[in-house]
Amino acid sequence: YLPKAHKAGTPLRPIVSSIKAAATGVSHFLDILLRPMFNQVTKETTFINGIDFVRQIENYRNSGRLLPTTLFVTFDITNLYTMIPRHGAIAALQKFLSKYADNRRIHGMTIDTITRLARLVLDTNCFVYDNKYYQQIRGGAMGSPFTMTLANVYIYIDDIFMTTNLSFEEINARLIEANQQDENIRLTHTIGSKVEYLDVLVENDNGQLKTSVYHKLAAEPYILPFSSDHPRHVHRSTINSRLIRAIRLCSHLDDFDKERMTIEFTLLLNGYPPRFISYHFNKFFQKHNVLSIIENLDITMYEQLHRTLLLQPTIKERQQQQRQQQQQQNIQSNDLLVHYTFESGPLVNVTKELKHLWNEHYIDKNPIKQNIRLRFGTKSNKNLCQLLVKKKPSKSMLRDEISIDRSTTNA
Repeated sequence: YLPKAHKAGTPLRPIVSSIKAAATGVSHFLDILLRPMFNQVTKETTFINGIDFVRQIENYRNSGRLLPTTLFVTFDITNLYTMIPRHGAIAALQKFLSKYADNRRIHGMTIDTITRLARLVLDTNCFVYDNKYYQQIRGGAMGSPFTMTLANVYIYIDDIFMTTNLSFEEINARLIEANQQDENIRLTHTIGSKVEYLDVLVENDNGQLKTSVYHKLAAEPYILPFSSDHPRHVHRSTINSRLIRAIRLCSHLDDFDKERMTIEFTLLLNGYPPRFISYHFNKFFQKHNVLSIIENLDITMYEQLHRTLLLQPTIKERQQQQRQQQQQQNIQSNDLLVHYTFESGPLVNVTKELKHLWNEHYIDKNPIKQNIRLRFGTKSNKNLCQLLVKKKPSKSMLRDEISIDRSTTNA
């Protein structure tokens, strides 16, 4: 069981591994098949992450639509994945596919075939608890890839943000009315000039937009410890990524300065040496030629840096753009990716040695292959959780005659 520490009473969420379950492969297949279509249909009204949200809300402000009276509204759906009615969700999926599929086919598959596969995924969520078999009969498993896509098709995502110039009473009444439309769906909403959404705290200060990093009350100051057995560049990246995120999300210098101190304290609590922190902080600001932000709290320079970094694509966005370009131009990647299990000690210089051997015995003797780049990815050793947690029933139970005890579950 996983305690949900951020909720009142610390309720427990049962976690069941389904990595090798019967329909896991089908679930992955349907997700790969349908999610790109859903993302394409909804891309104009979808926030990818907090950074994308700040970009969009600043564009909203720049367009002149943010007024002193504008209220922000967020609402969330309680237990969306496990509460969606199956018949309603399947009907919504069929309607969605009929509307957007070319000739009622998706990559050659008929809507009827996709529907049957969807039912298969929903009907085979089984697990063992206390030597009994259980089958989920309502909703879908939260960890199943296809469940998220299906739930979004049914009601279109569960974290929603909107703006309104209606009064608090008017918009509140409309949301209460919307909460009565489907007995399976329950909305919890927040209305105000200052709300949190994703990892962003957004405020309308009398027509002036302010955004900053939002930390949940239950959030713990834990990051990758400095003593962990990871390559040192991972710890450097931890500092850089947190600073970049803070600058992108914080529209004002004073909010960034608070977040910068929070980052420093978090790093110290996780064993990062003060000299290491100071060196890489200074290196980061020197790289962007804005060292005066720390030294003099230069507001103008910070605003320029905020806009510059906010508009730059994130690492994931760059990777996605590269994949799309390669697909459009039918170009194969020139990167040769090698994964290895990192360990400090004898293996600390393994990448340098492999690159030397690669250049000496392959690149130097094959000049035509010089555009191929050797890249390394590290894997960590298994932790105690991975080694000790039991993820499937005993062989004796799997051999026994299955007697399914049907029971509603939120697994």
